[in-house]
Amino acid sequence: MKITFKIIFVFIVIVSAGCKKFLDRPPLTSETDETAWTSEEKLRLYANKYYTDFFTGYGDGYTTTGAPLVGFTNTDDMVVRGNQPNFTRAVPNSGIWSYSTIRSINIMLDRIETKMSGVLTPAAKNHWTGIGRFFRAFRYSQLVQSYGDVPYYAREVYDTELDELYKPRTPRNEVMNAVYDDMKFAMQNVRLDDGDQNVNRYVVAGFISRIALTEGTWQKYYYKNDVQAKKFLELAVEAADLVISSGKYDINTDYKTIFTSKELKGNKECVLYRNYDPAAGVTHAIASYGNLAESTLNGPTSDLLKSYILSNGQVWQNATPAAASFNLDNMIVTRDSRFEATFYSKPSLLNTGSYYYITKFLPREVEKRTQVDLLGMPPEFTGDKNETDAPVLRYAEVLLNWIEAKVELDNLGGAVVVQADIDKSINKIRNRPLAPEAVAKGVVKTAPLSLAALPADPDRDPQVSALLWEVRRERRMEFAFEIFRLADLRRWSKLEYMDNNLNTDLITGGWVNFQTQLPAVLTAANVGKIAVVSTNGTETVYNGTNAAAMTGFYKNLANVGRLPFINQANINPYLTPIGTVQMDDYKARGYKLQQTQGWPQN
Repeated sequence: MKITFKIIFVFIVIVSAGCKKFLDRPPLTSETDETAWTSEEKLRLYANKYYTDFFTGYGDGYTTTGAPLVGFTNTDDMVVRGNQPNFTRAVPNSGIWSYSTIRSINIMLDRIETKMSGVLTPAAKNHWTGIGRFFRAFRYSQLVQSYGDVPYYAREVYDTELDELYKPRTPRNEVMNAVYDDMKFAMQNVRLDDGDQNVNRYVVAGFISRIALTEGTWQKYYYKNDVQAKKFLELAVEAADLVISSGKYDINTDYKTIFTSKELKGNKECVLYRNYDPAAGVTHAIASYGNLAESTLNGPTSDLLKSYILSNGQVWQNATPAAASFNLDNMIVTRDSRFEATFYSKPSLLNTGSYYYITKFLPREVEKRTQVDLLGMPPEFTGDKNETDAPVLRYAEVLLNWIEAKVELDNLGGAVVVQADIDKSINKIRNRPLAPEAVAKGVVKTAPLSLAALPADPDRDPQVSALLWEVRRERRMEFAFEIFRLADLRRWSKLEYMDNNLNTDLITGGWVNFQTQLPAVLTAANVGKIAVVSTNGTETVYNGTNAAAMTGFYKNLANVGRLPFINQANINPYLTPIGTVQMDDYKARGYKLQQTQGWPQN
């Protein structure tokens, strides 16, 4: 069965006290708390509602919250024409966490225990308890990544329990130790196979590799707690190992096809995907945001472009002038193959943020149809009619979670990382098949990463080892314009990479020879409004007479960097503040709600 994540059954779990009159009976088509827990199928339908909460994919219709490309524009990968997105710089009037999902999950776990012991077999009971605890762990991990300390509830709380509802924030480590226990239980009890597109033990383990790696690195770099860091990093390796050792998954698809296929069923790179089906009314709009027919303000920063490794495994600073060139035609054949699969092959006037148009989520045949054959845009790649499936959990992510956790553990007294580990992860990804269209352009596979000859990158952060730097580079190339970059910078405690005062490459875009590639831009209207920046940082502003000099990384002079957010008093860009209204509400009821770490108390 293919799950389109459309909710097809809604439970009403309202428990009423006392006797009901005839006219007070609930509709026969609705489930009550007395009837909802009478079969495994009803329990499955209840749990299915969490799929859209946790497995966003490409979103729904025009709703792109949590989706790639447009859902995560505030990173060092993306330049926006005009003002760059800012981090929160003040405590909001109102804003706080939501516990609706946690409460719903706790109800499910309680009912499994109290109402379904005679309905489920012991194995089924453990499976569904594992499913509930997996989703609960997932949600709490999201909460602590946003807020740090948060109240922890392991049971259903009623609106009469004011001491519970208004209890203080639980320390992060206490919350995450409970999450750890939930994840271990789920990894040991969820079924190995529960049917196509249903959460199974491998899906659980894949996500746990993400959650545990995230917490491990938060603990190592932000909280400086090596004990907690080691505990979660070891879990990340264990979880990833479970997926890897299964033999069920592989890197066997060219990069672009993973993001542009209408059918991901059976694809061994997808541990979990989200199916879109117009017949069921489930479509998205992500491909339309990069369909080469509409203008966009968002494009790649020159900082991202500089980070792509050359196909020979070297960094551009140490390459020959010919190979190091940032001309788009040259980058396609000299950079890692993921570059060609991510960007359109010519500078485009429609991308006014960078002039490099992001087509990672647009099929090659649509590019050819619209740009070469000039046949017009297929309707399903306009508006919110997109039908392409979304890879929700990729095997490549599991491999990169695994190798990063092992490298981090190496520094914490764990096993030494050896070449076989690199071959099993990074080099396996680099050896993925190439699309015939890419090969025809001259694209080749990137050389394997060698521990004995790591690239000597002059731009490497001196606080990061050469090996870890390359692991992080691999993540950046693999996950460009997906959902990870900002989360990665936070867990590494490296948000300074997004500080425009420290990194001027954040407001420049693609490399363009305006005179030959985009002469239409060199008009009187753009005098004093656009510039190019050379690889050594020299800026040349267009003055109407210097067209021959207008070659370099494009810069719109109207671009404004982010407001300062690092080392500012009462500003903590790593964690989210709560609103003054909520703090006042606690106080009015005789309780105290502590403000998030790093923000001013009310």
